Amino acid sequence: MDYTTQYDSPLGPVLLASDGTHLIGLWICGQKYDRATLSGEACRNDDLPVFTEVRDWLDRYFAGKRPVPSELPLKPRGSVFRQRVWHLLCQVPYGQTTTYGTLAEKLGQQTGKTENPHAVGGAVGHNPISLIIPCHRVVGKSGSLTGYAGGIDKKIWLLRHEGADLAHLFRPGTGKKNRLEK
Repeated sequence: MDYTTQYDSPLGPVLLASDGTHLIGLWICGQKYDRATLSGEACRNDDLPVFTEVRDWLDRYFAGKRPVPSELPLKPRGSVFRQRVWHLLCQVPYGQTTTYGTLAEKLGQQTGKTENPHAVGGAVGHNPISLIIPCHRVVGKSGSLTGYAGGIDKKIWLLRHEGADLAHLFRPGTGKKNRLEK
């Protein structure tokens, strides 16, 4: 049985999901792939200890603190490939960005195979624990703020919140001349 609760964030309502012990999902309501990894009907339970831990983590994050994913009992559901990508995402430091290509190279070093940045992008896009597993920190090689399941505006908000250097980044489809500013 899966359980859910809601958290009110500066980005709007966030749905939290748990298997009773671990956090298995965190979606900004209405984002792409919302609830995609739930095992069926979920029961609302606002009082699970894991939800208390996650709310505390999110409160600290939105207050400008720097909590790390390893503080929480995370158990995202997905293939071995996706699990490896999500593990790499957890290593991207607060306030910094990386590229799909860099993640593919790191994954290739682990697996001994050449990994495709587009496949890595698919795994990043299907991250079921957004915000905590920081998929918002991944950008295109050129600096394009390529897709974010929660929406590009929310990705920009999160990067600004973390104090990331936005000078080399731009919205997809606007071209490099329309760089973001801090």
